[in-house]
Amino acid sequence: MNKHFKLILIIHVFFALCACNTHKTNTIPIIDFFKTPEKSNFKISPDGQYIAYLKPFKDKLNLFIKSLKDDKEVMATSFTDYSVRGDYLWTYNNKIVFFQEIIAIDAYKMFVLNVATLKLKNLIYQENAIIYPVGRNKNEPDVINIRMNRRDLSKFDIYRINISTGKLSPYLLNPGDITQWFPDNDGKIRLIKESDGVNERILFRKNDKVPFNPIISNNFKNAVIPIGFDATGKYFYAMSNLNRDKMALVEIDAETGYEHRIIYLCPTEDIQNVEYSKIKQRLDVLTLHNETMSKFFLNENAKIIYGNIINQLKGYQINITDRDSLENKFIITSYTDRDPGSYYLYIKDSQKLIKLGDVNASIKPAQLSPMVAVSFKASDGLNITGYLTLPIGSAKTNLPMIIMPHDGPFTERNKWGYDPEVQFLANRGFGVFQINYRGSTGFGKKFHTAGFNEVGGKIQQDITDGVNWLIKNNTANPKKIAIFGNGFGGFSALYGLSHHPDLYKCAVIQHGLINFFTYLRNAPPYLKPYVEMMYEMVGNPEFDEGHLKGISPVFNTDKIHAPLLIFQGAKDLRSNISELNQFVRVLQKQNGNDNVRYFLKRNERTSFKSESNRMQMYTEIEDFLNKNM
Repeated sequence: MNKHFKLILIIHVFFALCACNTHKTNTIPIIDFFKTPEKSNFKISPDGQYIAYLKPFKDKLNLFIKSLKDDKEVMATSFTDYSVRGDYLWTYNNKIVFFQEIIAIDAYKMFVLNVATLKLKNLIYQENAIIYPVGRNKNEPDVINIRMNRRDLSKFDIYRINISTGKLSPYLLNPGDITQWFPDNDGKIRLIKESDGVNERILFRKNDKVPFNPIISNNFKNAVIPIGFDATGKYFYAMSNLNRDKMALVEIDAETGYEHRIIYLCPTEDIQNVEYSKIKQRLDVLTLHNETMSKFFLNENAKIIYGNIINQLKGYQINITDRDSLENKFIITSYTDRDPGSYYLYIKDSQKLIKLGDVNASIKPAQLSPMVAVSFKASDGLNITGYLTLPIGSAKTNLPMIIMPHDGPFTERNKWGYDPEVQFLANRGFGVFQINYRGSTGFGKKFHTAGFNEVGGKIQQDITDGVNWLIKNNTANPKKIAIFGNGFGGFSALYGLSHHPDLYKCAVIQHGLINFFTYLRNAPPYLKPYVEMMYEMVGNPEFDEGHLKGISPVFNTDKIHAPLLIFQGAKDLRSNISELNQFVRVLQKQNGNDNVRYFLKRNERTSFKSESNRMQMYTEIEDFLNKNM
């Protein structure tokens, strides 16, 4: 072998080795994925003069305000104990109503901020009750409607609070079965939904002086979701799958409940999001969560606005999240599967797009992996979809794989877009597979109901079939497969370990569901109407004791032997912490402390709000996967 050939060979080997280790040389720091967003929750004042947003200060989110006249930023709050919640709202006289959740003692605070003076006023301090905003009234700018369960923890009432005087007065007292309220453009509630968990009714009234009358009767297998009234007030828009498989956008006669017309129906999937202008009482845009995302424009004005924005942000998904009263200034969000996105101000008159901030400027999209839609056949022939994200700079076969079943099982689906957990894992060299098992929303009523009474059955088999599909097509290394989930996804991970021990090397669990008996029995009082529905969808402890015991991980610890990493917030309202602690102790005694790692964080609920807690969690996850995969 001559010297020239040897040199060429050495060069080729060098570059081959570099290519094999691309994901290692471009390892992105954990904090770049999981730090608190630099700015978030942008909202514009009704007069279009100010923009408010949340920004971290000493690990807590605080309100900041920017004047659009001089572009000056002002820090409006400086809380260091608890963050400002993201559901704050502007009033029509340039005040901001916002909330804090005092997690340590399960209390809520409600404040009003005078933007002109930056003076704060504490309106409500309430322990052992929950407060949410419902609506505002342009004719009474000092009056805000709120939803609160202070009178009875099992039911929410609607109150009116005068933010100038602090006077709180009941607006609609709940007889016990009202679960949703739908205000009109003036903040007056004209539609309500009653439910016992299995059956529901929608009721309508013309004004506050007349009683509600039932117009639509329904059960939990169907859905009618009001959006808003048309300009005449005679009809309201809704998403509905009554008498059809797919969720359609419809117009309903408010007096009779009769479906007046179908505005849009997709034959292959549900409509899942509709943008509605309360100011103009007009439908603007609907979105389908298909392989990526598709938008359909419902009026020419929306089509022109979106067209102008899309031309300036090519390749990005665009959403309008807020607008001023004149609908001349809009808050825009943009994102892709590899870019967490940015916020913009769009000015309609000038077609000017002004960047307000990035969700996470540390992320470089070119270093991340595309999320690709895939599908496979379940063992009974049902078509199952999902998303596959593979690490860049690596071979696309025989990969270590992380299976990520979503939470639910009947309220969520995986969607195309940026997911920091998925990108973090792909950046560490793992393939990530997200499965929309039967029962997932978005694919029609037939697919959704196919999951009923299949928890521990065909739902879990869909996940297993997806893993076997990855192995069969040589995407996954059969000896290096982990499962990672939160909530019901955590249950699915534990179920996978106990029923398919040869399939998974290890599991990561975040606030996992471990016992269906206590999950159903200990539901917060205000969720009691939904317990009956869960009995129908999952099983009734009184009649299905054997089934629920057979699938609940807490009764099957003897079958769980793979390494486990468990994270839990001590203030999680849906978890029995004492039971979880005992579950962990049993597993640690059985499998050893090194194989069952457990982190319980006080003052956290499900997702960890503290940046330091998140950093620790994902550092532990990285170490755990490196050790066991």
